[in-house]
Amino acid sequence: MMSLRCLGRSVPRQISRLSPQLPRRTLCTVRQPSLLQQTWRATSRSSRLAFSTSQRAQEKEGQVDQELSAKLDSELRMETEARDSDTLPPSLQGFLDESPFKLEDTPGKEEVLLTRKFGDESIRLYFSIADLNNMDQDADQYDEDPALTDEEAADAAATNVQSGGGNTKGAINQGRIKGGNFNVAPEDSVAASDRAEGSYGEPGEGEEGEPEPSFPATINVSIEKAGKGTLQMEVVAQDGAVVIENVHYYSNPELPDAKTAELGWSKKDLYTGPPFGNLDEDLQVLLEKYLEERGINTALALWIPEYIDWKEQREYITWLSNVKNFIDT
Repeated sequence: MMSLRCLGRSVPRQISRLSPQLPRRTLCTVRQPSLLQQTWRATSRSSRLAFSTSQRAQEKEGQVDQELSAKLDSELRMETEARDSDTLPPSLQGFLDESPFKLEDTPGKEEVLLTRKFGDESIRLYFSIADLNNMDQDADQYDEDPALTDEEAADAAATNVQSGGGNTKGAINQGRIKGGNFNVAPEDSVAASDRAEGSYGEPGEGEEGEPEPSFPATINVSIEKAGKGTLQMEVVAQDGAVVIENVHYYSNPELPDAKTAELGWSKKDLYTGPPFGNLDEDLQVLLEKYLEERGINTALALWIPEYIDWKEQREYITWLSNVKNFIDT
């Protein structure tokens, strides 16, 4: 009896397993697209993508590319014509021939290095063409901001206001203002006997026949003695003058030119010396002679700004050429 019951239960199960599975009917009422519709949509979508891609591929250059390239070419030709030669002019090369310094200048880099040996000292001088570019930016900013000149004029007028009486005796070009005071013109603040010939618009010495004043070039001087640390000085060279700004001493020779964050952090809180202007005057003079004895003198102060100007023009020409080639390709 039990076997027949088991047989009766198992037969329907076997039949159901052997019979093919029929798909279940979905209750969703959304109409499914036909095979033809699906094929048409896929074809239409692929054709739109192909058209869009081919259209972008044909747009090789923008609307301004040709005009920009022509302007770059014009600027490049003008700068190339203004360039004297590809080699150093005699004034610059002559200094290097007679100087104990060796020049290390890598094209494409702003910083320039001069090195020499002096006894047991290793001397390195760093300067950069960025000083010339920064000066031009500062000048443009000053020219574009008339409020600066207006404020200076107002300050000068306030300073030159004097009361009547003995203070204005013999003064000229004075205009009376409210309250009985006088506004003294700037030229009246200088005695007639002390006025330099050619001042205030008259042609005089320094206006014609003399070179224009050069820009201030910062020089980082590093003097290292093996096992004894490094003396670092920040110097400004302009018009043949060497002006010391700061003097620092580091027992670790790697600290002046810290190349890692750890060295830079350890350098941050070190006491490296007082401001140069706070030193005794005799000490300042001796430090200036100390540099002059090592070749950091008037000749060098005249050469560095001239070399910066020469190098900056070459780097600018290379930059123009690189940008133009990029635009054209």
